[in-house]
Amino acid sequence: MATAPEKLLLRLEWKVVRRLDGRLQGAHRTAHRGAGIDFTGLRPYTEGDDARHIDWNVTARLNEPHLRVFTEDRELTVWLVLDRSASMLAGRPGRGKHDVLAELALVLARLFGRGGNRVGALLFDTGMLRVVPPGTSRRHALRIGAELERTAAARPGATTDLAEMLEAAGRLARRRALVVVLSDFIGDGDWERSLQRLARRHEVVALRIVDPADDALPEAGLIVVEDAETGEQLVVDSTDPLLRVRFREAVDARDTRLAAGMRRAGVPVHRVGTDRDLAETLVEVVARTRDRSP
Repeated sequence: MATAPEKLLLRLEWKVVRRLDGRLQGAHRTAHRGAGIDFTGLRPYTEGDDARHIDWNVTARLNEPHLRVFTEDRELTVWLVLDRSASMLAGRPGRGKHDVLAELALVLARLFGRGGNRVGALLFDTGMLRVVPPGTSRRHALRIGAELERTAAARPGATTDLAEMLEAAGRLARRRALVVVLSDFIGDGDWERSLQRLARRHEVVALRIVDPADDALPEAGLIVVEDAETGEQLVVDSTDPLLRVRFREAVDARDTRLAAGMRRAGVPVHRVGTDRDLAETLVEVVARTRDRSP
């Protein structure tokens, strides 16, 4: 009898994977540099680069270290950083943020694995980590799905420490890799510096999973509002114009801070809505990624 991850992957392979197969590989080159035969250019040396590939002639001429950059055909290692915190439980039954995260994880693991790349996963809940080492097969994608099923229900009482999640990813991905962070990015901690450190070493892409409930307050009179991260509850009048204005301002401020932090770190962030078709969203993500490529 097929398990829940097997049933989900079968559905996703039919609806999403076949549509995207081949596109994802062309959107990402390996983050490794140096051993390929195709020289593509020069760039300034940054901390953590392999000093063996410094072009000393150019460095002497420009009085600044420069690195020779090559296109490589080596396999890509992909790490999926999966946010399993309490705020990811938001959304309607069967199509909440945690459901979309599970679908994304299976699709990405299957797509990258089909291209011969190794995919690992880090499942993060504040203070708790579960790691799936990199692998390539369909069975490996199902293992990631099974770990998502096994992950204990998020525990209220502490907000997501985004910095800790990113630092954990940096410790785990020791060699250059593509790091895909799947999260709603609702939390605290000085995550921007952690993201910058991660992006200096790896290629990082952020997939921000959002639900309409994150951005809008329903006009339903008196409602009980609960902080998914802390469990704190409050009765509010959702029709109060001042409350609605303040809520909108808080949402806009949160989005502005997130966009600015991602921009400073040089990390592309893509919005994945729970109310959107997953295949169409991923096609758009791939197209935007290709547009950014030099």
